[in-house]
Amino acid sequence: MNRILRALTVVLLFEMGVLLLYLPWSAFWEENYFLNYLPWLLPVVLHPSVRGIVSGVGVLDILVAFGLFASRPAAARVPPA
Repeated sequence: MNRILRALTVVLLFEMGVLLLYLPWSAFWEENYFLNYLPWLLPVVLHPSVRGIVSGVGVLDILVAFGLFASRPAAARVPPA
């Protein structure tokens, strides 16, 4: 993978992970556009288990970003002539 593409992927995964880790516990989660128009979804989205699952996905994104940052790409293999 290209170095620039790899760096952008790591940054994107890390930012998404931080956002998913923080967002379910903020006030924005409780007062958003979709919950105003879909009130039947309110008890599901505000349940602590759903918030925990979304935060868990954020933690996984952060771990994947660190894994991509720490790993080195394998050298390209050239088949013997």
